[in-house]
Amino acid sequence: MKIALFSDIHGNMHALEAVLEEIDRERADRVYCLGDLVGYGAYPNEVIELIRSRDIPTIMGNYDDGVGFDKDDCGCAYKGAEMRRLGDLSLQWSKEQVTSENKEFLRSLHSQIRFPAEGKRVFLVHGSPRKINEYLFEDRPLFSLERIARESEADLLAFGHTHLPYEKDVLGVRFINDGSVGKPKDGNPRAGYALVEIGDRIEVTFRRVPYDVDAAAAAVRASSLPAQFADMLESATG
Repeated sequence: MKIALFSDIHGNMHALEAVLEEIDRERADRVYCLGDLVGYGAYPNEVIELIRSRDIPTIMGNYDDGVGFDKDDCGCAYKGAEMRRLGDLSLQWSKEQVTSENKEFLRSLHSQIRFPAEGKRVFLVHGSPRKINEYLFEDRPLFSLERIARESEADLLAFGHTHLPYEKDVLGVRFINDGSVGKPKDGNPRAGYALVEIGDRIEVTFRRVPYDVDAAAAAVRASSLPAQFADMLESATG
């Protein structure tokens, strides 16, 4: 079984369209979105509506939660006061732009998804099985990952949220972070997703898809969003 996993689109319609075109070419048996459709990018409604039109099973990300429920905080961890200021502006702008109908859709998203695949137990979340906004970085202490693995009741645990792709085996559980479609943070501006093939073994391929970064950045600069978000798209940092 071939499964496509992607997340952290963050209002970047150009990147999402490119990723979905490639997933279609790959003829994935199943496609899942692990959350954060909105925030930072200029096209939150368009992203939501494309996901809805494709009927893609989707996890609620912390940004989806913040916008869908009109919260004052997105549950993000910021490095310094300036990043917090920018994040607050992003959340406020997104809440103002997203329609009532699309907010209702965000509120309806799954908290987690479990399913069997070729005898393997697959568990999908946004941040971690414990919290929507917990960051499971690759260098997290092993004892902490082992605790999560023991409690997961899964053979494959997939998540996003950090925008940094990796895979790691922990006590027989394959941890997969699918990276980010619309706001990569690893210095590579191409849109990212994960292709997982499940058979006797679990094989993971991290794909990077070129898209029109200049157009996505120009759309941010043409909006009332902070121009720094366009800079982040171009540099794939922050």
